[in-house]
Amino acid sequence: MNWITRERPKIDRIACPWLIKNFVDSEAIFYYVPKEQVFERAREMSAIPYDIDGAEYSHYGDQCSFDYIVAKHHIDDPAIKELAIIVRAADTDRFEMAPQAAGLWAISAGLSHTIRDDHQMLEVGLKIYDALYAWAKYLQNERHTWKP
Repeated sequence: MNWITRERPKIDRIACPWLIKNFVDSEAIFYYVPKEQVFERAREMSAIPYDIDGAEYSHYGDQCSFDYIVAKHHIDDPAIKELAIIVRAADTDRFEMAPQAAGLWAISAGLSHTIRDDHQMLEVGLKIYDALYAWAKYLQNERHTWKP
């Protein structure tokens, strides 16, 4: 399946591809284009638009596109539910929802500033979400307790 969204991804436009590749379609291909071209290019490429107003896969109420994918595809992994809160908090500027959200935003914004190629940003971002998922699934109760 082809997926398409706005260029210059940060939170949801990196988190969604990670979720899709890991839980929906491992062969998915992602495209980033100027926002005014998303729907036209989606028709030309038979791609699914996401994280843009007017797309099925988008924000609804206080939920972000990541939340929509979790619900639409019935992803019931508790670690994904935890990750969804972090992504939503970072993507909607509601850092009080999850202490990790401000860090996710800072990392994502910094990567977007230093990496100009959207596909390179996706490649690096996928590793960030692999790490967040591992933390959510296996390490939430682990504490850093080293004291010099």
